[in-house]
Amino acid sequence: MVAKVERIIDPADPRIAAFVSIRERDLTGRQSRFIAEGTVVLRMLAASAAGGGPFTAEAILLLENRLAGVADILAQFDETVPVFVADATVFNAIAGFDMHRGVLAIGLRQRPQTLADMLATLPDEALILAACGLSNHDNVGAIFRNAAAFGASAVLLDETCCDPLYRKAIRVSVGAVLSVPFVREGTAGDLLAAIEERSFALWGLSPRGETDLDAIPPARRTALVVGAEGEGLPPAILSAIRTARIRQKPGLDSLNVATATGIALHRIAQLNGIV
Repeated sequence: MVAKVERIIDPADPRIAAFVSIRERDLTGRQSRFIAEGTVVLRMLAASAAGGGPFTAEAILLLENRLAGVADILAQFDETVPVFVADATVFNAIAGFDMHRGVLAIGLRQRPQTLADMLATLPDEALILAACGLSNHDNVGAIFRNAAAFGASAVLLDETCCDPLYRKAIRVSVGAVLSVPFVREGTAGDLLAAIEERSFALWGLSPRGETDLDAIPPARRTALVVGAEGEGLPPAILSAIRTARIRQKPGLDSLNVATATGIALHRIAQLNGIV
């Protein structure tokens, strides 16, 4: 049962203060809150809320002509979640730019997991991705989309990676950030040490990798490790773990990290019978 819908006629209405100028608010002081944008992402948020997942909505703001089209999604949220509607002029004044999608929610991550807790709950057969130093929101979002598509059990990010709950990362992931378990904590060394303790076969992806991707042997547990766009994985990591490369035509330095991750996840998922 959806909450009573409340109409907003004034962009300064205090009830929708959290939605004002979302581009600026996205980057500061969120306290486990994030902005979900678009129907697809709202549906993923609703699925998490309805299924007892770690994400739910605190409030929802819609263009008035979008209300009927998302009624089935709204019905999945608790009736205590307020739903606001506004016409296009008011809606755009609230958001701070032309929001043609007309669907926004303030999301809340209720139960962030620690690295130790997440690793302890992974299945005996798992494919995971570990990322170090990723600062581009588009790449992070695309990596989560790849992880969801190819059945990765989790994405582990070191503390230098950008937060996948940024609005743009969630949007690029098509909501996969809300469905693929993740943690973001510790140094790259902390991540790799914790993964290795859980009996994962660790493979770092690099154009200078020693093994062709196709030659990676199957394993019950595999962890693929990727580094920042351009710089790649630090030499200290490359020298500490096995490395793999994606064969490509000579003359190009490397693939985009999200593209490389998609190719590698697909190959390992096929190898281990995940897809």
